[in-house]
Amino acid sequence: MNQPCPRLLLAALRGGAGKTTLTLGLLAAWRDQGRRLVPFKKGPDYIDPAWHALAAGCPSHNLDPFLMEGDQIMAMVARHAAQADAVLIEGNRGLYDGLDAEGTYSTAELAKFLTTPVVLVVDCTMRTRTTAAMVLGCQHFDPSTPIKGVILNQIARPRHESLIRSTIERYCGIPVLGAVPRLKCAVFPERHMGLVPPQEHATAVRAITTARDLAQRYLDLEGLWQVASQAPPLPVPVVTAPLVDRDDPVIIGIIRDSAFQFYYPENLEALGQQGARLVEISALEDPLLPMDLHGLYIGGGFPETHARQLSENLSFRNAIKAAAQAGLPIYAECGGLMYLGQAIQTQGEKFPMVGLFPYEFVMGKKPQGHGYTILEVARDNPFFPTGTILKGHEFHYSRIQPEPQSQENLVFTVNRGAGLGGQREGLVYQNVLATYTHLHALGSPHWAPALVRRAREYRQVTHLPEGSSRQEGPGAPSGRDSSQATIFS
Repeated sequence: MNQPCPRLLLAALRGGAGKTTLTLGLLAAWRDQGRRLVPFKKGPDYIDPAWHALAAGCPSHNLDPFLMEGDQIMAMVARHAAQADAVLIEGNRGLYDGLDAEGTYSTAELAKFLTTPVVLVVDCTMRTRTTAAMVLGCQHFDPSTPIKGVILNQIARPRHESLIRSTIERYCGIPVLGAVPRLKCAVFPERHMGLVPPQEHATAVRAITTARDLAQRYLDLEGLWQVASQAPPLPVPVVTAPLVDRDDPVIIGIIRDSAFQFYYPENLEALGQQGARLVEISALEDPLLPMDLHGLYIGGGFPETHARQLSENLSFRNAIKAAAQAGLPIYAECGGLMYLGQAIQTQGEKFPMVGLFPYEFVMGKKPQGHGYTILEVARDNPFFPTGTILKGHEFHYSRIQPEPQSQENLVFTVNRGAGLGGQREGLVYQNVLATYTHLHALGSPHWAPALVRRAREYRQVTHLPEGSSRQEGPGAPSGRDSSQATIFS
């Protein structure tokens, strides 16, 4: 059985061509018309989906053929599409860019798999008829890619638009569904090859409004909707019951603020399905951890841009260290890894952090790790059996100092990626595991059950009957003798 599902994928010839701004504008414009859109972003990304969510008024989800299996992608799209009027997917990089000469895991391959019409966003800077040649090349490069229209970006003047429009429609046989003029200023400022997150954007709502106004003025909204409506039906999603009884949940804290904001919705959902109740915590403002935590998840973000405020919250840093020493299960990714180190060095200053690991993290001007990762679990750790293969991604401008020596207990062998250096990854302290690699729960099915299982074990130890040996809770003072802490088994 299938369900109708209008859907559209905005792609481009390269990154930075304007597809994110137009995706946000289209989401907001269709929302303004009373249509319910569910957004998706192809590839590993946290920032663009955060902007999507603000524009659409609902969460955005990632679709990544490297991290996920095809049936998982189809099931996710079908499940969310069942609650919406349409789906809008933003591609990444160039339409055909993938990991190899075959374009494996490219935006085009995703569009073909999901039978989703593609509209190309083309930067027309200093070009006229050549624009049509580029579009025609994309059509002929892989005729099975469903390219159904074009949006022109960076148009200089009406004559510029008229010539390109007529040439594309004549030689390519597809409609031009919008023409956006060259803007005098950037609507969405960038950092580290991407947008500044909306949590750090002082006028985020105004930026979305500006993008919506651009879409309403320069895009053919009805024409784009007609193209989206050409998409064939999707399978009806299979509704599954929760995996566990939620009447007796363990409590897992999520450090979520403007410093730590990189969390896939599916990761949080997976923890909930395993029986966790999630509690959001701020490392910037909260003085202590909640006393009843059974586990902690520290995602990525930009701790370097908040280093002073993180450092000044001494009581919270001490509480994290005490909780780790008391055996609290903690999983930390990228920015979370940096936060658990000795200090962050940025812009000529050094800011003390939690100090759980005896390393500093030094910010650089160029990426130190960027792309997909493949890790093999080589040593004992709190969450993954040895021999497990993990697929994830990394993107960081920081490097660890000093580089861990060969005798250090780093638990992952890096088969693809940069890691912590020396083809190794994963710092461990008792029930803490910290890594530069980001995991997605759909591609790493061991992760959520392991964290929840550790949380249950920790709760059992910390709730022994009166008179039994007890561990201190997360709010305990720092400086506890680590020999008394819970050690993973």
